[in-house]
Amino acid sequence: MRKTVILFGTLGLALVLFFKISTYILIQGNTNIELILVLVALIFFFTGIYLNKKSLQKKDDATSNVDLNKVQKLEISEREYQVLKEVALGLSNKEIADKLYLTESTIKTHVSNLLFKLNAKRRTQAVQIAKELQIL
Repeated sequence: MRKTVILFGTLGLALVLFFKISTYILIQGNTNIELILVLVALIFFFTGIYLNKKSLQKKDDATSNVDLNKVQKLEISEREYQVLKEVALGLSNKEIADKLYLTESTIKTHVSNLLFKLNAKRRTQAVQIAKELQIL
């Protein structure tokens, strides 16, 4: 979070300085307004590309820690794994059912199966065990 604030603060400062310099250039009459607008557009373009690449790298790192072999070893089905991810987000059975287009009783069955397979008594304990096993 701190890096993001510093990055945007620095970018804002650079843009303010750029606009001040561009006003002095315009007053002197050496350049036209189109050139300045192109330079501002390029700054935003390359900053957007940089931020996009940074955000995509973080998503890849988060998914690379998941051990899919352990998921298969625990015999957790794909649908149960989807339900587990939603439980980890703190959603209720009703919310998960609406999101996955299933009935609430089906979600209860999947949660019950997950609790059994992860040897947990509560949903929060199941999420904790899944994180320890690096399947979340």
